[in-house]
Amino acid sequence: MLKKISFVVNGKQETLEVDVRESLLEVLRNRLGYTGVKKGCGVGECGACTVLIDGVPIDSCIYLAVWAEGKNIVTIEGIAKNGELSKVQKAFIEEGAIQCGFCTPGYVLTATAMVESGKKYTREEIKRELSGHLCRCTGYQNIIRAVEKALAD
Repeated sequence: MLKKISFVVNGKQETLEVDVRESLLEVLRNRLGYTGVKKGCGVGECGACTVLIDGVPIDSCIYLAVWAEGKNIVTIEGIAKNGELSKVQKAFIEEGAIQCGFCTPGYVLTATAMVESGKKYTREEIKRELSGHLCRCTGYQNIIRAVEKALAD
């Protein structure tokens, strides 16, 4: 069954018909071309598909596209402004928190939500917030330092 939905992605209004069984991940990647949204585990465990929905980090692989009706979605492609990297993106580069890069978009989006919350986080709280993400390359320490740096700025 198809359903017509409308939502905003990275500031751009989108309207399309989706199969009610399609995940938001499938729609963003395959139908709208936002390939920065990565397909990892497909079951909401790895965080590679994380997007911000109304400012909240969500695993788009287990979020149905029809649930996005009327929502504001931000993908990694929407983080930089006017060609200028965000402070989270800069912190990830400066702290060497990127290796293969597959998990990076999800981490950056979660860290962005943390920064935008205005809350102060302890190292343990940062670890807890990032616990829905898996990285097989960095050993996590550089990622944690990058988030701490972005939160401190």
